[in-house]
Amino acid sequence: MDAEAVTAEATRPLRHPVLVQRWHDLAFLHWAVDPADVAPLLPPGTRPDVLGGRTYVGLVAFRMVRLGLLAGPGLPYLGSFGETNVRVYSVDTAGRRAVVFLSLDAARLLPVLAARVSLRLPYLWSRMRVRRDGDLLTYTCRRRWPGPAGTRSTLRVRVGPAIAEPSPLEHFLTARWGLHTRAYGRTLHMPNVHPRWPLHRAELVHLDDELVGAAGLTPPESAPVSVLWSPGVAVRFGAPVAVH
Repeated sequence: MDAEAVTAEATRPLRHPVLVQRWHDLAFLHWAVDPADVAPLLPPGTRPDVLGGRTYVGLVAFRMVRLGLLAGPGLPYLGSFGETNVRVYSVDTAGRRAVVFLSLDAARLLPVLAARVSLRLPYLWSRMRVRRDGDLLTYTCRRRWPGPAGTRSTLRVRVGPAIAEPSPLEHFLTARWGLHTRAYGRTLHMPNVHPRWPLHRAELVHLDDELVGAAGLTPPESAPVSVLWSPGVAVRFGAPVAVH
């Protein structure tokens, strides 16, 4: 996706948001995988999105801030928590490129329950912390419910220089304007809108992760092919629509 297309996606109107939130202090780790390994994990009506014949699995840790309904200001306590997700990349029959979440570990039980019931998203209640010491950020996660309990992840990144113009791969991994999920017998696409990501290069200092394997993928044995960081963006989600 080129820069003009990214800008057009980021600024398209969304008149009636159903959810608002901010994503802060995001660490993006990605590994290249065979699309055939991802395809069985995707909902019907979608297929792996590929770049140069490869698709990617992402481990993304961040702080959710002021999650809320409609166009309101969001909730300062219940709507703010640490989250770590395992995600892959999809495209549907209408050509909409999106994210499929294989797991989303979050540190607030009420949003976990609401997302599991409303959209059947694979949220899990976990103990999470995000700590910053200068340009060094540490994200820790330990799963509580529904399990497997004790599944954990610790990753530490050092933030590097800002990226003036992301590469085609960096566009592919971050320029995503929706999610696909399977809920109540239908595959849904839920669009979102946010400013273009302010991205930084980052160095992976430490990784000890069990979340990727627990999500149904082979745990990566090599270093990630991409490590990025972002201070964050404000996000609005629209109502989900069925994928035909």
